[in-house]
Amino acid sequence: MRILAGLSFAGVATFAQLYSTQAVLPLIATDLRITAAEAALTISLATVGLAVTVIPWSFLADRIGRVRAMTWGISLATVLGLAVPLSHSFGMLLALRLLEGMALGGIPAIAIAYLNEEVTRAHAALAAGSYVAGTTLGGLAGRLVAGPVGELWGWRAAALAVSVLATLAAVAFLVLVPRAKGFVSVHGPGLRGALRTLGGHLGNIRLVALYIQAFLMMGGFVAVYNYLGFRLSAAPFLLPATLISLIFLAYLSGTVSSRWAAGMTLRFGRRAVLLAGLALATAGLVLTLTDQLAAVLAGLVLFTGGFFAAHSIGAGWTGAIALTGRAQAASLYNLAYYLGSSIIGWAGGLVFQAAGWNALAAAVMVLAVATAVLVAVVHPPADPRRPASARRGR
Repeated sequence: MRILAGLSFAGVATFAQLYSTQAVLPLIATDLRITAAEAALTISLATVGLAVTVIPWSFLADRIGRVRAMTWGISLATVLGLAVPLSHSFGMLLALRLLEGMALGGIPAIAIAYLNEEVTRAHAALAAGSYVAGTTLGGLAGRLVAGPVGELWGWRAAALAVSVLATLAAVAFLVLVPRAKGFVSVHGPGLRGALRTLGGHLGNIRLVALYIQAFLMMGGFVAVYNYLGFRLSAAPFLLPATLISLIFLAYLSGTVSSRWAAGMTLRFGRRAVLLAGLALATAGLVLTLTDQLAAVLAGLVLFTGGFFAAHSIGAGWTGAIALTGRAQAASLYNLAYYLGSSIIGWAGGLVFQAAGWNALAAAVMVLAVATAVLVAVVHPPADPRRPASARRGR
């Protein structure tokens, strides 16, 4: 299907760039003589930029169309990404990463709204799962390219290599993505109406629970990947950057689990599958508490698979619950998602620097348990005796 193929390439272009520095954070910290938490700002500021622009992008997309808005965003982000390796100071690097993230805000929320408009309701969860699977491949590709290139030629060369990859993916997106058929242009109702739409979503407790889930779990997920590389580069592991970059192969479990989770919703419902994903992620973190490399890597695979299973359900569920203003509902989800990445992803470094890996992993486990309790309470199990039309969106 051209829609999913095109959006998969958009996922590669977006997430390869967004997290392009993650695989080389230890190299950046060493080269620029900064701390782990300061190096992680290259991730956090990019995700802050994305978070604060997803809602403006969604309203722009309502006016000019989903495909056009995504095209503008991905093109601008690609140009900014190519400028990142030219940064002559840490401040300039952070500024470019912030702008890059702001441009990338035109992709994630709009993509989910586009899918919900272009595919049938029965296949919306599967389509969202397929899109999330594409984003995992994008994140993986960027990190696998950055690690070896960074070790050989430095983090600037790594950033350039990822930007070239993202450029190729952006071109593929522009060629493949079909013209929208289900989109109806919206030229109103202005700021007041926009705020009313957002307020309506924020007044829906079922949506708010999903937004909190996105904030907490994405924050914990990014914290794990930001600082695990620092742990593996130190004793007792002492791994080089190329080998550390291979930990991102765990993203393949997310590629599989996001599709699997979407299929399982047809049998067990969104609630059950989301909770199962959170349980799997927590179990994986437990394994990372050991000093055995094999156990740490196995735990990372389980954690990643569980996270993306939960994320794919949460992302698709927003579109099922919000019958109007879907782009804005998805934008609020992405706002929470990337604010969590920025805030918790950075703050996790403070925990790691002060108390070590086990404290960080334990903190993320607490976030997962709190998320599971919230979702279980706010989204009660669907009553099988109720007709399907009454259970829609469960």
